[in-house]
This record gives sequence, C-alpha cells and structure tokens, in this order.
Amino acid sequence: MSLRTYIPIPHGLALALACALMLVDTAWTTMRQKQVLVLYATRRDAQIAVVGERDLPRILEDGLAGRVDYYSEFIDQSRFPGADYLDAFRDFLGSKYSDRRFDLVVAMGDVPLEFVAASRARLFANVPVVYFASRPPPRALENATGVIALLNLADTVTLATTLQPGTKHLFVVSGIAGENLKFERAAREQFRSFERRLDITYLSGLPTRDLEKRLATLPDRSIVYYLVVDRDGADEHFHPLAYLDRITALANAPVYCWVDSAMGHGIVGGSLKDQGAETKAVGQLAVRVLRGEPAGSISPSSSNLNVPQVDWAQMRRWRINQARLPRGVLILNETSSAWYRYRAYIFGALAVLLAQTALIAGLLLQRTRRQQAEAAARSSQAALRASYERIRDLGARLMNAQETERSRIAHELHNDLGQRIALLTMDLELLHKRHARNVLIGSALARAHCIARSVHKLSHRVHPATLRLIGLLPALQALKRELSECQMAIAVTHENVPILCDELTVGLFRVVQEALMNAVKHSSARQVSVHLRGEPGSLSVEVADDGVGFDVEAAWGRGLGLVSMNERLEAMGGKLAIASALGAGTRLEITVQLSAAYREEVAAV
Repeated sequence: MSLRTYIPIPHGLALALACALMLVDTAWTTMRQKQVLVLYATRRDAQIAVVGERDLPRILEDGLAGRVDYYSEFIDQSRFPGADYLDAFRDFLGSKYSDRRFDLVVAMGDVPLEFVAASRARLFANVPVVYFASRPPPRALENATGVIALLNLADTVTLATTLQPGTKHLFVVSGIAGENLKFERAAREQFRSFERRLDITYLSGLPTRDLEKRLATLPDRSIVYYLVVDRDGADEHFHPLAYLDRITALANAPVYCWVDSAMGHGIVGGSLKDQGAETKAVGQLAVRVLRGEPAGSISPSSSNLNVPQVDWAQMRRWRINQARLPRGVLILNETSSAWYRYRAYIFGALAVLLAQTALIAGLLLQRTRRQQAEAAARSSQAALRASYERIRDLGARLMNAQETERSRIAHELHNDLGQRIALLTMDLELLHKRHARNVLIGSALARAHCIARSVHKLSHRVHPATLRLIGLLPALQALKRELSECQMAIAVTHENVPILCDELTVGLFRVVQEALMNAVKHSSARQVSVHLRGEPGSLSVEVADDGVGFDVEAAWGRGLGLVSMNERLEAMGGKLAIASALGAGTRLEITVQLSAAYREEVAAV
C-alpha cells in the first residue's frame, strides 16, 4: 500500500499557472520556424516564378526575422494537360510532404487556388491559405485571404490606338494550352468594345511556322497583341518569352502585351501587370498570417497592378511620336532622351559659338581694314591715331562682349543644362533601383553621368569660376592642373604680382591660356614655364618652352592664335614679343602697363 500526500493549491495560483503555460505555448508557437509551401501555376522558369522565388523568400524572412522554412512547387499544367496529371501531382505532394505540417500555403494564380480548394481536405486541412487570383474565387474558402487583380487586357489596346491613331487591324496571338485559352476567352470578351473601329483577328493555336509567315506580311496600319504561347498548333512547347522574341523579330507591325515581363523582348509596351507588385502584395499578406493574424479575418483586397509603360527604343523603331504619350506613362530604355530633350539648348549653344566666330571674323576683317587705312593715311598722323584709338576701343568692346557671352554660356551650361541633366540622372537612378537587372537602364545611367561631367568641364573651360573670384594666379594654377594630363611639365612662378581688375585679369588669363594651348598642340615641348613679374606701373609675363620652335613671321599669317593674343593685348594697351626659331624653343614676352584705368590697390601676392 502506498501513501500519497495531496497538497491543496489555491484557486488563484492554479489560474496563474494556467495562464503562464498558455503564454509559454503562444511564445513557442510564435518563435518556432514557420513552414511555408508556395504553389505556382507555371513552369519553374516562367517570369512570375522567377520573380516570386527571388522576392517572396526575402519578404517572408524579413517579416519573420529569418524563421521560415520555404518550399515551392510548380504545377506546369500547360506542359502536362492530361486529365490524370493533377491527381498524380496531388499524390506526389502528399508523399513528399507527408511529415510536414505547413503553417501557410500560398497559391500564386487561379490554377493553384483551384487545386488547393480541391485538395485542402486531403493535403492542407486547417492550414491558412493566401492566394493571388485574376478573378474572385467561385466559392468562399475558409481561413483564407488573398489579392484579386482582375485581368486587364483592354487598356493595352487603348494605349496602342492612342499612340497609333490610324490603326485598322488588330492581330491577337495565343497558344492552345489551358491557360492560353483562358487568355483568349478574356481577350474576346474585353475586345468587343473595339470591334466597331478595329478589324480583330485571333491567331490562336497556329503552328509556329504558319504564324511567323502570317505576322511577316500583315497589312498596313496593323498592330499585334501577344497574349501567351506555351504550346503551338503543332504541339511543340515553348517558353512564352522566348516565343515572344521570335514574334517581335519577324512581325512587320508593332507588338504590344499585357504583362511587364514582356518589356525588353521587342514589344512597344502596354498597360502591363507589375509582377513585382503582385509578389509584394501576396508576401505582405503572408507575413500578417504567419505572425498570428487569422487569414479568415483579413478581407481579400482588390488591386490594380497595371502600369502603362513603353519602350523608347521600340517607339523609335516604329516611328511613334512621343508627343502622343498620355500623361503618366512610364518610358523605359530612353537612351537618347538627353539629345531629344535638350537639343534646342545644344543648337542654341552652337548658334552662340557661331556668332562668336562671326564676331572674331569681323574683328579680323576690321583689323585688315585698319592696316589698309594706316598705309593710306601715313601722312596724317592725327587721323591715323584717331582711327587706331577707335579700332582699339572696338576691339576692347568685342573682347568684353566675348567674355560676357562666355560667362553667360557657362552659366547656362552649369545652372540650366547641368541641372536638367542632374534631374535626368536622378530619374535614371530611381528607375535603375526598380529595374536593377535591366542592362539598358544601367547603360543609360552611365551615359547620363558622362554627359554631366562633360557639361561641367565645358562650362569651366568656357569661363573658369575661379578667374573672377580669386584672381589671376589661382586661375593659372587651375589651368596648369587642367593641362596636367598632357605629357608636358608646366611650371608657374611669380614675384610681386599686384591685385588686378577683372578686365585685366580676364585678358591676361586668355593670352596665357592661348599660349599654353599652342605649346601643348604644336611645340612637342617637355617643359613649359610661366613667370609673372610685377614692377612699378607695369606687369610682365614670360611663357617659354623647350619645344621645336617655329618661324614667327610665317606663323602670323597662318592662324588666329597669335592674332587673337596680339589683339587682346592691344585692347589692354599691352605688347607682345615672340622669340623663336626652328629647334630652339619659343619665348613669349607680354608687357602690360598698369595705368589708372586698370590698376587697383597694389598688394604683393
């Protein structure tokens, strides 16, 4: 006989222990790894499966801190349409997952949803279901919720006829498999409203060879609508996107579609279902259910996942006017957008440069006339001097006008065109983030960055920002750095250089800039030195190189470089002396008198 001692437990303590056990059980249920099965209607390499397998595991793991055991299966009924296939697939799942107790089943499409509904008692009893469907389920499912996005095929025809208002013929392409027929039935129903103004032909279930011949000889004012082809009339199986590549390569009319995976495969565009948004919406619902929210308490949501999109390259291929694009349409692969958007500015800049050239040509013509006037009027020194002063004043005005125009062009390049290119680059970066795998977008973004750098360099070359802000010497140092890419050593030295007014600073900088550019282009020198020396009432600049030298007298009549330097110095009251010989290098000596008109308060630098 055994003795047992019973210790009475107060009622309140017993209730507290029960609650604690329930909390522990709930915490364990929440923290344990979740078992998730995802069913796709398609083959494993279909685009919706590729996107889903890329994004769904990440969404679930982010929402559950990595506590997910993820499985996926592919019904692939288009390649296995037999009546006994679904029974065999059901047996396969029952055998494969006999030791698994799933926390959630995700049905990605109408076919998986129907399969789950028919197999739930046998395979998924009491398991929550999250689904994506293109139509409301025929009967309500217990403990289930999902995203319903009605199949929208008609908006693509609306967009296509807006872009091509003269369209008369619509050719609709689809295959013969089960899902293909579903799309054809939906198209026939949705396209009835277009039958009064379009001649609609359904090219369904043709052998591929016959279909390609037909598409290559379509009548004028035709468009092609690609639904989906998994299997053709010759009972050959295809990947739908690979089949689309063949169609767009051979068709003699623009091709449109209804899903975003078709972009980049030769279509012009359409109102395209965003498969990434579809996957994200389903994943977010799945996370809510796995976190403990009853699926039956979440009402199915209706979403419009279509985004109107066009491929810029295909629009150019078919000569479709961009001005016809409705507002809000997303433009992809816009590789030439910078030229088309800013060509007016580019032509304007070229016009200004041509105007500058005309001014310089006019100046040279005036110089020639001045020399002729000097030769004819040597007997009248007073008249000659007056003419000289007028021409010098004209030269100064032209130089000032040129610098003012340079400054304006640099300002327009930097603040207008530069800012617009920056906004374009930001748009491309945002687009690249959304479509990181699209090579054309990455290439467009790289070219946009290259254009931005070129415009920035051009604006500073036309009118360097440092010239008026910090003076002549820093500007020359910046010019030295700019030319440092050349295989030539440049040294800039100075002594007792005073602070100069803006007009003299700009003029001397342009003269030295021209001298250095001539040395880079023509001297083949290894070393060039620039030395500035200030003296009471004057400033001298010496530019010397150890290059091949040249015939000074002959050079005066061949180019504009020496002439423009001499003209600029004459306008400032300066002088230019050139010493050079073949094989003996070149030395330019520039002297400017610092008269009251040019001189500011002197301070040694």
